[in-house]
Amino acid sequence: MPTQHDRTAPPTSGSPQRGFAATTFAVLRRHRGALASATVRIVGLSGLAGLLLTAAIFALAWPLFTHMRNQRTYYHQLEDPYLHDHTDLTLVALWTLPLFLLVFGIGSAALQTVCSRAVAAESGEPSQGGAARLRSVLAGYALRSLIVWPLPLVAQEVAYRLTGDQLDTPLPLERGSWPYALVSAAPAIAVCVAVLLRLALNLAPAAAADGLGPRAALRRSWSLTWSRAGAGRVLALGLVLAALTAGLLRLVVQLALPLRPLVRSLLEQATGNFFAAYYAGILAPVVVGILVTAAVILPVTFTALAALYDQLRSTRSSRGRAGGNTEASATA
Repeated sequence: MPTQHDRTAPPTSGSPQRGFAATTFAVLRRHRGALASATVRIVGLSGLAGLLLTAAIFALAWPLFTHMRNQRTYYHQLEDPYLHDHTDLTLVALWTLPLFLLVFGIGSAALQTVCSRAVAAESGEPSQGGAARLRSVLAGYALRSLIVWPLPLVAQEVAYRLTGDQLDTPLPLERGSWPYALVSAAPAIAVCVAVLLRLALNLAPAAAADGLGPRAALRRSWSLTWSRAGAGRVLALGLVLAALTAGLLRLVVQLALPLRPLVRSLLEQATGNFFAAYYAGILAPVVVGILVTAAVILPVTFTALAALYDQLRSTRSSRGRAGGNTEASATA
């Protein structure tokens, strides 16, 4: 088992420690060339892998598109409207979702490692990089997902089974009763709990890139977040980054909407299948929005998380050392 390194010594210089916001902007400015190069390379490769996966999924789902086209032709001959059922396509997308999450996770882990190296170089500390750190960050992502997301998914499934909209069958819970209202509110409560867990484990990738193992990184993120200095900063940073991400994604998708009819027209002319072209046209602006947002937001996000983790870790170490010195003086 490889040795886990954890830098716990506080800065030794006499100058006051900068805030994580100032450190973030300093790292983004001084290491902009390396970060930009790594971002373009990682986001480009991840986007290419995602496009190849999407093309493979369209190829696998082509019989469904062909069936939709034949049904549309049949109902058109009968002069009846045709409303296609996209349930099978939704199932295909859900079954292949883990592949996209794996691609996104690998890219995010690689970029987090690069940003953590830049923050370590700015702090004048030895960087911990390499394939071991990448595997540790990726394992931390997987473990964090297993902790955060099962609760809202299970709550949603249980609530649907107990309080669903099956009007033709009796429900286990009586409508209007307090158990019915409690179970109906369970998915929203579970989502709130999942958001809090996600915020509490927000620093885990930075801790893993710093040298900790996946479980130790999650424990460190939890302890740093629920500290006196960490809770407010982690919450504020999470809200700001979430707002920036949502705003930029919406803006880029809106600007890329002209791609929708263009992609639809080209693919329909090439394949003769309206439904495949229709769904490809829907996906095109979304894909562009995700790639542009990732290229702009992820370096800032990962650098800010690494800087915040470094500051909270150093603050805790300094307080621990000061407390130890005070105790030794009192004993003497």
